[in-house]
Amino acid sequence: MQNNPQISQMGADYPSKDGQTYAIIGAAMAVHSELGAGFLEAVYHDALELEFQTLGIPYEREKELPVSYRGKLLRTFYKADFVCFGEVIVELKALARLSGIEEAQVINYLKASKLHKALLLNFGARSLQQKRIAFNLRKSAKSVDNFYENS
Repeated sequence: MQNNPQISQMGADYPSKDGQTYAIIGAAMAVHSELGAGFLEAVYHDALELEFQTLGIPYEREKELPVSYRGKLLRTFYKADFVCFGEVIVELKALARLSGIEEAQVINYLKASKLHKALLLNFGARSLQQKRIAFNLRKSAKSVDNFYENS
């Protein structure tokens, strides 16, 4: 994470961890309420970034998440749409409906980043779809492997 002293100050307005995710979801709802469904994903990225700025939600956009293998960093990395409050991955989609593939993608982001929670937000449906994902390495890693084996 970038060293930004404002993050802790700005995050102080959100006393609980749940308050952070509620604030992010509220920003996404505002965007979906105004734009509706049907735009490209990039439009929602730009609009949500403006909403984060308006609400004072600290974020990093297109945050690179390094991936390691056997303790060594790979040249390849994941890129999360946003990381808010330095600890919540926010992944945006603009699909008619979500499938397990998008959830598996977010779980892999959590594994790579060593963060523990994420929000998967889908702007492509009639109503904003949201999925909170909490990560526990021992349980989640196995479930991701099973997902790909059964696909």
